[in-house]
Amino acid sequence: MSHWAVIPAAGVGSRMGSDIPKQYLQIAGKTVLEHTLDRFIQHPFITGIVVAISENDSYWEQIRPTSEKPLITAKGGRERCDSVLSALRTLGRHADPEDWVLVHDAARPCLRADDLNRLINTVSDHPVGGLLAVPVRDTMKRSDGNHTIVKTVDRQNLWHALTPQMFRLAGLSAALEQAQISGHMVTDEAQAMEWANQHPLLVEGHIDNIKITHPQDLELAEHYLKRLCV
Repeated sequence: MSHWAVIPAAGVGSRMGSDIPKQYLQIAGKTVLEHTLDRFIQHPFITGIVVAISENDSYWEQIRPTSEKPLITAKGGRERCDSVLSALRTLGRHADPEDWVLVHDAARPCLRADDLNRLINTVSDHPVGGLLAVPVRDTMKRSDGNHTIVKTVDRQNLWHALTPQMFRLAGLSAALEQAQISGHMVTDEAQAMEWANQHPLLVEGHIDNIKITHPQDLELAEHYLKRLCV
């Protein structure tokens, strides 16, 4: 079976406080999205890539990389899950229903090749699929919404979900469609599979696979990218 990457890249990144969507901000000589795409273009197990972009995106064609692998665009949606589902429907015209799909955040440019290898090698024989994640290390607090602690949450068996998240094309498409029909908003692909009564596998990755969300994350991502390129 083939392995396809899906990159939802239609977000505006409002928390960055920038007029430019965060996936098009510059770090280490390229845009965030270019670095992210490089992780998959260069990986030998990846057959091709689908990028979901906003209908009003004026940046994509300026930075679209050349690639020997198929690089397909799909119409992005209002929410991340909408963009992913649109990309999967587009991919369905090119891939087998049982092919693996690795959904990865556009704003995670620091994915290590060995983490990607580990995810693919570990999940390929799993009946459901899985995702990169890291165990929670800090003491966890639950608040009442007003920054007042309600309780301390036991961190045992708690994980931070990362991406890529790897599932079969048909199974993930069906799970996202069912969640959408039911009006259930999912924030990642694993949650959609859980909604479908499936139990994805957690594969431990590295904490430097950060998602750029706030301005200070750009400097940290640039530091990590320099290490990846050494």
